Amino acid sequence: MELIPVLSITPIYVAILGLLFLPITIRVTLYRIKSRISLGTGDDLEMLTRMRGQANFIETVPMAIFLLIVMEVLGASNIWLHALGLTLVLGRIVHYLGLINVVPLVFRVIGIGATLLTIFLGSVWIAIDVR
Repeated sequence: MELIPVLSITPIYVAILGLLFLPITIRVTLYRIKSRISLGTGDDLEMLTRMRGQANFIETVPMAIFLLIVMEVLGASNIWLHALGLTLVLGRIVHYLGLINVVPLVFRVIGIGATLLTIFLGSVWIAIDVR
């Protein structure tokens, strides 16, 4: 039996974001081992920063992905899906780089803005489509 794929665009971004999540999580784990902090932050600012980077990803990405999936199921164009998917991926990258001080702090703001813009536009697209 052959299944007709319902989703063809969103899984690309799910995979990319899954791969992006790995180094973020590994950074937390390696620091836990190095600093011998088994739970929480141990009042360690570096641990808090690493944990917040991981937590912010988990707090925002699932909703954005869910919206992209719903949009694709409802028939959103490839342009919409790629535009929002790329905005989300780039937003998460620059947010994290800003958080860990690889780039200026303004990139952190740009990154969360891109993530929230993805969630906003996805929500509006769905609301308009189902009316």
